[in-house]
Amino acid sequence: MAIPSKDIPEFHARLKDKVAEARARGQPLLIQGSNSKSFYGRHCEGESVDMTAYRGIINYDPTELVITANAGTSVKELEEVLAREGQMLPFEPPCFSETTTLGGMIATGLSGPRRPYTGSVRDYILGTRCLTGRGEILKFGGEVIKNVAGYDVSRLMTGAMGTLGIILEASLKVLPLPKFELALCKAMTVTEAMYVMGEIARKSLCISGAAYQNGLVRFRLSGKQVAVEKAWKALGLHEDPDGLDYWQGLRNHTLDFFNRENGSNLWRLSVPANTASMEIQGDSLIDWGGAQRWYYSEQPAEDIWQIAESAGGHATLFRGSNNAKEVFQPLSTVMHKLHQQLKQAFDPDRIMNRGRMYPDF
Repeated sequence: MAIPSKDIPEFHARLKDKVAEARARGQPLLIQGSNSKSFYGRHCEGESVDMTAYRGIINYDPTELVITANAGTSVKELEEVLAREGQMLPFEPPCFSETTTLGGMIATGLSGPRRPYTGSVRDYILGTRCLTGRGEILKFGGEVIKNVAGYDVSRLMTGAMGTLGIILEASLKVLPLPKFELALCKAMTVTEAMYVMGEIARKSLCISGAAYQNGLVRFRLSGKQVAVEKAWKALGLHEDPDGLDYWQGLRNHTLDFFNRENGSNLWRLSVPANTASMEIQGDSLIDWGGAQRWYYSEQPAEDIWQIAESAGGHATLFRGSNNAKEVFQPLSTVMHKLHQQLKQAFDPDRIMNRGRMYPDF
């Protein structure tokens, strides 16, 4: 049930009191939604701030392609409401459970297979309201694109893992659902697949997904039926027997590839799409036309970070040993200082998700 609008001021007041008390005691706060992504990031502890009750759609105008909702609203509810109007979240956020929340979606900043072709979570954030570690409720951006001018502070919350404040609500731009979609595939080596994905990326085709796994290169086409069928003919690939289910599984990590036994280190690398084969040992899956690489590997973290950096990208220990001291690629001196300054501006007492990204954030 959505939180009644009349109860929102009281909810905000309770949160502000909790932040004020935490600051006074030096007590860190652990911001939680459905906990579907609790495995992601460094381990941190603190007094729980449960946002699941703070849900509900505040405003939705299909004609303006904008939806605004409270942070505890489930992504499933958002997508169901959007689908009734023939619209969608274009970046395909992964949903690891039916209760995955809007706040968690923004805090982790993860996007699905459509990301290279339509954009990321950050690209569709129009505005946010948040409670900072200073105990201030601030609103950034708005519900229309023209309101987002200058330095867009609202997008800072995307991928910040709750270290800058508690997201209370957000406004997102949405897009129409594709009229028609088709899944294609063809058996080939990884070298052949990388070449084919690179060649196809240079063509004006209605591609909405490109991946490689277990000797199969896969493509998803989205758009008007006539455009999809024309692209299919140009590509000369076979219709995928797994159909669109594969892409849903890739988005939500329900493919067998992601369901390994506990303790296996799953690395996520973001690199230029044309990066050649990488010297990382272990099973792999390639997404985003080559720009996102998944590896199960027990190589030392320092080696994987170095390989990713040498390729012009970065690596994250997405899921693995609970004993891992570091998860995210170490920052350069300049970027580390910038992050520290942002943390100081939003959360000077370091009470918000302390250490979730890096030890001093």
